[in-house]
Amino acid sequence: MSKLFEELDFRETPIGDLILQRRRFLQLDGVEVYEVKLGDAFLMSSLFHEVEVALSRLGLAALARQDADVVVGGLGLGYTAVAALEDPGLRSLVVVEALDAVIEWHQRGLVPLGPALTGDPRCRLVHGDFFGRAMNPEQGFDPEEPGRKFDAVLLDIDHSPRNLLHASNAAFYGEPGLRKLAAQLKPGGVFALWSDDMPDEPFLADLRAVFATAEAQVVSFANPLLDRESASTVYVAKTAD
Repeated sequence: MSKLFEELDFRETPIGDLILQRRRFLQLDGVEVYEVKLGDAFLMSSLFHEVEVALSRLGLAALARQDADVVVGGLGLGYTAVAALEDPGLRSLVVVEALDAVIEWHQRGLVPLGPALTGDPRCRLVHGDFFGRAMNPEQGFDPEEPGRKFDAVLLDIDHSPRNLLHASNAAFYGEPGLRKLAAQLKPGGVFALWSDDMPDEPFLADLRAVFATAEAQVVSFANPLLDRESASTVYVAKTAD
């Protein structure tokens, strides 16, 4: 049986101290949970991953095509990426992650989904700035093929379009930034985004100004720590065919 609490990794990064930890919740029958902290804030927990999975499933369901080439922005604990690999229509997956430590966790098997990602030949983990690449269509998301276009981009980095990990990300969420992202999608391509907030009407308006269609879906999930349901939002936008 694992320890009640164990710090698996600690790194100093330009945006704060990054910590990977594992603990068991005795009040939840000893379930083992992996958590990521940045500074004093919790970024993610394996206890709550339903919306990360829904991000892939809703985004790729809207795509509805075979042999899809997909980008995931933000690796985290790997739930969005693994859910993408489980889609029967996926051909290739590029996961862009700004923190090299997070990629190392998966490569070293420190997190449970690491072997599924690193062992799948369709998946490549790219150390890079998602937002910098999104704002530069000539460079694009794939360092091996500059300017490459994709069928779908699934993004799970900031807490929401308004609650950012870094202020420099804000330009991406306006209409000009979204247009640069849309330029990297094939016709009929999909952009899907996770948000921890409820639907944001001004952000939806920007999406609808850029994409042919855009909608926000609230995804509810059980929160055993609070003994109630919690909810997040998945935005799904699609370019014209």
